[in-house]
Amino acid sequence: MPFVTIDGQPLHYIDQGVGPAVLLAGSYLWDQAMWAPQIAALSQQYRVIALDLWGHGESGPLPQGTVSLDDLARQALALLDHLDLERVTLVGLSVGGMWGTRLALFHPQRINGLVLMDTYLGAEPEATRQYYFSLLKQIEEAGAITPQILDIVVPIFFRPGIDPQSPLYQQFRASLAALPPGRLRESIVPLGRITFGREDVLACLSQLNPQATLVMCGDQDTPRPPSETMEMAELIGCPYRLVPEAGHISNLENPRFVTEALLAFLADRHPCSG
Repeated sequence: MPFVTIDGQPLHYIDQGVGPAVLLAGSYLWDQAMWAPQIAALSQQYRVIALDLWGHGESGPLPQGTVSLDDLARQALALLDHLDLERVTLVGLSVGGMWGTRLALFHPQRINGLVLMDTYLGAEPEATRQYYFSLLKQIEEAGAITPQILDIVVPIFFRPGIDPQSPLYQQFRASLAALPPGRLRESIVPLGRITFGREDVLACLSQLNPQATLVMCGDQDTPRPPSETMEMAELIGCPYRLVPEAGHISNLENPRFVTEALLAFLADRHPCSG
């Protein structure tokens, strides 16, 4: 499994396929395996890179001095440099879209295209910010995501009608329950505070290239509702698509729809790649 040392810590990523490069940036509390359906399809025509957030999957702990989404963007750029990738299409879901947009704003010459999924570039609304911070404090103090907190956190990621006994739901719940105290306190909780304490960059979205940007969202996404997607698409001047029968992790709740949308977007950006 490939790793690169960035800011003193090992960052884990996968690198699969040949062709124009696509960087998949996933959600908080999920590792790169969340992209499995998309990696399988996209890597037939493209070089697909997917990374694990610090403290997630196989990556090491959050490096000292990492205090903002700007730092995550800088660290991802270091990965692109390590791989000698001049340009990528970046697909960012949730926090992946938050730091991915910052990478696109800081280094537009490195971005062929940008797909923002189930994310929001404004500040977290104050009420939810305080609520999430209170949950993070409970996790920090307990050194575990307790069953009571799991009952709150896990449903946030899925559409309201999902079967809680489904493998997708149960596997995610089990993965959170298994996180060890050190990883929670050193990486997961600080990353949560970085994510939910983020600055508002909505005013910068007009700097993105509308012809090379797409915004997507599960039509039943609770934490990042479609209204936010529409707001961002209007500010960018780009199209948006709602993913049917999907919540926050829309690429896993409706993988076929998302994969087809990504393949269509990539075909427009790379008409000769297929």
